[in-house]
Amino acid sequence: METESLDALKHVITRRQLLGSGTAGIGSLALGSLLSPEAFAADIAKRGSQFAPKAKRIIFLFMNGAPSQQDLFDYKPKLDEHHGKELFKSFDPQTKKWSKEGFIEKTQRLTGMTSGQSSFPVARSKWNFAQHGESRAWISELLPHTAKVADELCFVKSMHTEAINHDPGVTFFQTGNQQPGRPSMGSWMSYGLGSENSNLPTFCVLISNGTGRPGSQPVYTKLWSSGFLPSIHQGVQFRGGKTPVLYLNSQPGETVEGRRRMIHRMEQLNRMQLEAFGDPEIATRIAQYEMSFRMQMSVPEATDISNEPQSILDLYGPECQMPGKFAANCLLARRLAERGVRFVQLYHRGWDQHNGLIGALPKQCHDTDQASAALVADLKQRGMLDDTLVVWGGEFGRTTYSQGGAGEAANGRDHHPRCFTYWMAGGGIKAGMTHGETDNFGYNILKDPVHVHDWQATTMHLMGINHENLTFKHQGRRFRLTDVHGKLVTPILA
Repeated sequence: METESLDALKHVITRRQLLGSGTAGIGSLALGSLLSPEAFAADIAKRGSQFAPKAKRIIFLFMNGAPSQQDLFDYKPKLDEHHGKELFKSFDPQTKKWSKEGFIEKTQRLTGMTSGQSSFPVARSKWNFAQHGESRAWISELLPHTAKVADELCFVKSMHTEAINHDPGVTFFQTGNQQPGRPSMGSWMSYGLGSENSNLPTFCVLISNGTGRPGSQPVYTKLWSSGFLPSIHQGVQFRGGKTPVLYLNSQPGETVEGRRRMIHRMEQLNRMQLEAFGDPEIATRIAQYEMSFRMQMSVPEATDISNEPQSILDLYGPECQMPGKFAANCLLARRLAERGVRFVQLYHRGWDQHNGLIGALPKQCHDTDQASAALVADLKQRGMLDDTLVVWGGEFGRTTYSQGGAGEAANGRDHHPRCFTYWMAGGGIKAGMTHGETDNFGYNILKDPVHVHDWQATTMHLMGINHENLTFKHQGRRFRLTDVHGKLVTPILA
């Protein structure tokens, strides 16, 4: 009897073993989705989309620190007329009426950097504006190259957000929430659409440091995190210099064959762990090792601009040959886009001009103007602009009133989330138009407001994704990039 009992126990499994074997199927599914992301993404996209995409890829030129729209795009001659006068009306709590003096009822919070000011003088721009192209778009003299491609651009002058400080403002644009931890926009695109090139990441990140305010407003890896999505969808940062992607190169003396054998052995061990525990992150690890091996060949080729003709180098300007500069990143963004990278995110730091704006803003514009316009022109001449969406803008705008005294012209402007300007080009966007309108002082929106979630929903629509349907279940709730908000901005769609 004892022998029969022992034999019977051989077929008994513990609860831990039962649950472990049950999750192995989940792990296998996860591995299949990561090693064949296109097939998995096709199924996701089928559920998330109801229309054909206009754009295949996005290049997002993010001006970190918030450019001053009054000095670049949102021309307001009233600022010259009323320069130095008090912007805000005062409120009498007894009569509950606003004063006749002033122009704007102050009903919103201000940052701690100006809330203590005793005076809020209207501040004109130091720079002249002119209309350009057949669209007659108003553009500052600081952006002569952008002016040349004005008819390719759609200006949205009625963007607005709730965020009033940089970190939550940038995080909101990138993840749809002011608090960190959510997947970034590029990660959602990777999850929903998959890759067009198995040898490069679906989501790439490039960072440059502006000359206007060097070192200001750092950016953090949380901005290109995959959050609760599988980590295979997180952004991969490309850096300037000889090592564009960290930890990618083989060690001295290591051969390609040796690296291939090592990865093969590690994959075998990881597959054993996956079968035992079914953890989807093990599947991610397998896919990442495979991707890193393929990137050892694909990244050097993508970042090598030696085969670019001189005409293209001249188009982007001399800094396109200096790795890490904004111009170099724009050229690299085009090269990544034409190699099938879905989402290329550029961050250019240095736009946070609370003071010293007169000296700093021209430097920032010099950093970015030629290369931004060149990117649009380059994509168009290659026939890629029609299916590539290019976006330019920051986390919010800047105030009409001066931070500090008004002086001859505004030399400092505070954060302003109530209205600011973005431009978009290609990828199903109407060219040569302006959407939205602000008041005479560029302080409040008069017409066609566009919230951050609206912009995100519209951008996803252009990529063929219904923003309400692309979701991921996490902690018992289905999340999406636009949370429970967002509506299409149909007037700007071609």
